[in-house]
Amino acid sequence: MKSNIEKLLETMKILRSENGCKWDREQTHKSVRENMLEEAYEAIDAINSNDMAHLKEELGDVLLQVVLHSQIADDEGFFNFDDVAKTINEKLIHRHPHVFSDTKVENVKEILSNWEKLKLEEKPHRKSILDGISKSQSALMKAQKISKKAVRAGFEWQNIEQLQECIKSEFQEFKTAKTQEEKEEEFGDILFALVNLARWNKIDAEQALNIANEKFIKRFKKMEEITRKPLENLTFDEWENLWVQAKKQTL
Repeated sequence: MKSNIEKLLETMKILRSENGCKWDREQTHKSVRENMLEEAYEAIDAINSNDMAHLKEELGDVLLQVVLHSQIADDEGFFNFDDVAKTINEKLIHRHPHVFSDTKVENVKEILSNWEKLKLEEKPHRKSILDGISKSQSALMKAQKISKKAVRAGFEWQNIEQLQECIKSEFQEFKTAKTQEEKEEEFGDILFALVNLARWNKIDAEQALNIANEKFIKRFKKMEEITRKPLENLTFDEWENLWVQAKKQTL
């Protein structure tokens, strides 16, 4: 009896065959690359809402992207789904020697340190611990990744006060910037410093900003709902008063 994953792989193979679906057959890695990101974000939304039925569905959509890309690669003679599964399984075993071998570790910090060392062993062409960071992820997520990797190598503030002083310094440099290019650069330094503040406090900066975005949307919609005249006709004081009301009604 075929497993569900075998049935899924067979379905995709049929869809990509001559007698399958014209749309599926025409797709390439590049034509559907945005779908991978979109489905991953939808899975994250399901996790954030703690909706397990929705999460099951969205994980299936993420899996579909893996299966589709694997079939496209198979059709082109590069690799198939089994190769993908084999590669990640071998990687997991190699990067967990404290589970599958006799390596001894004392804590999670040592596990993460070993993980980075093993990654470098697997990819000898990478000369820096910062090599290999995805260029396609959001700048905020990329900043978090860079910060965490640098800290694992030992590049860290001694205390929170030093970090807070660094942030103050970056704001001061922004205030004294003269050209638009200088302002842009200094503003980027502020954001990067704030990402480190989030990491120091065990806050996911991407998630925190998403929460702030949703909170603003909720309050702005409330302002649209309770205003007695068009928003574009409000004075600054009226905007301020409306915002205060919206905040109270969306707590």
